[in-house]
Amino acid sequence: MSWHRHPGVRSDGQLTRGERAADRMRNSMGSWAFVFGALAFLSVWMLINRSGGFDPYPFILLNLVLSCVAALQGAILLIAAKRSDQISSELAQHDYEADCQSRAMLEVLTTEFAELRRQHAEQTAMLAALTGHPSTPASEETP
Repeated sequence: MSWHRHPGVRSDGQLTRGERAADRMRNSMGSWAFVFGALAFLSVWMLINRSGGFDPYPFILLNLVLSCVAALQGAILLIAAKRSDQISSELAQHDYEADCQSRAMLEVLTTEFAELRRQHAEQTAMLAALTGHPSTPASEETP
């Protein structure tokens, strides 16, 4: 199951604008489509400017743009990592709550089963007394 549909993780309308932007950035910048798009952009830039266009070789303007992207990329990666940590935390909290509920249910079932075993032993003893047959608990029987 994808975490997008996990009941323990907030999604869509429950997210802040920043969280939705972080998810979009992580999903777009962390994809092969982004890598190939960036390579295509660089190739087109170099082809347009190879013979003295608006940014002739050594592509000073392109270097400036790539430097700005690299400077922002660190912050973008931290934002995406923070969002991933938040998702992991929400999943862990949901798992913990589910484990607590399961433990409580198991304790109730254990108590009820012990009560049923006690009632069964009483009824077996009563039946043995009524029929005159000696009763032996199942745990004392030998194969």
